[in-house]
Amino acid sequence: MACKSHLRNDRPLVIAPSTNNGLSGNAENIGKLLNRRNYYFVPFRQDNPITKPRSIVFDENYLIKTIKYALDGEQISPIIL
Repeated sequence: MACKSHLRNDRPLVIAPSTNNGLSGNAENIGKLLNRRNYYFVPFRQDNPITKPRSIVFDENYLIKTIKYALDGEQISPIIL
């Protein structure tokens, strides 16, 4: 509910994805959010391509920078590292 309220007030929502299913079932949903207004992603990378081929984790080194960009209405890029 907090996210919904935040978006309703035209504020940026920063998402830092970390999931075991990011490159399979959730890839479609991530793609949809990338095309919506006020959704901003912290850059992410594949977690471990050998043991977890569909897993992604965000890069915490980009967290503050992503928030600053989001406040200016910009998506930091590249998103996928």
